[in-house]
Amino acid sequence: MTYAVELKDVSVKYGKIPALKNVSIQIAEGAFLGIIGPNGGGKTTLLKVILGLIEPEAGEINVFGHPHNQMVDRIGYVPQISNFDRDFPISVLDVVLMARLGGRVRFFHQYQKEDLKKAEAVLDQLNLLHLKDRQIGKLSGGQLQRVLIARGLAVEPEILLLDEPTANVDASSTSQIYELLKNLNQDRTIIVATHDMAAVSSYFDTLACLNEKLYHHGDKRLDQETTEQVFGCPVDLIAHGHPHHVFAPHGEEENND
Repeated sequence: MTYAVELKDVSVKYGKIPALKNVSIQIAEGAFLGIIGPNGGGKTTLLKVILGLIEPEAGEINVFGHPHNQMVDRIGYVPQISNFDRDFPISVLDVVLMARLGGRVRFFHQYQKEDLKKAEAVLDQLNLLHLKDRQIGKLSGGQLQRVLIARGLAVEPEILLLDEPTANVDASSTSQIYELLKNLNQDRTIIVATHDMAAVSSYFDTLACLNEKLYHHGDKRLDQETTEQVFGCPVDLIAHGHPHHVFAPHGEEENND
């Protein structure tokens, strides 16, 4: 079987500090995978390993059965929103078009008509076309996150990686973003690194629980032992906005609401 992404015994260190320890995971085509775990647990590192931005000290990474460094053009990436100069004079359309450069940064670059057509089509798909000329610093947090998703989609990826896509948006925007991702998942594999425990049962098909080591991969229902291993303390998961356990107690099956 060919997987969208497969990692075999991957380890990463920053200096002498371990970030990933012998991580192995097989991600099926069409999966909607949530990677959860504490801050500093290796979620971002795992995404960057798949992208080829970080070279592991050990292990193997394949994308659609080929070495991942041969398949980067089939992967889109949405980074976590970080501090940026909100006065920088760049429009929404220009941000999305940057993805079409393919890593080749050129001064006074002239985009092809096909680039403009694709960028505008993606903005239209995400209901952002009316904002294409707006300066990026004038957007709300939810609008900005959707623009970054549009940029990730502009390369027409078969796999979309997202790092904390709802970290800086309100609850309403969070729901809209996850509904958007669920819709996009109909024709691509989506992998989301998140600390948003409320999304676990509501949106993801499968989960990976990561804290340097991979403690769980598969069923989105977790038991308390696994969550304590990953987070170091008991964790209550929240489903559909209601505070209740969604992991099964030891020896018992989950009761459906």
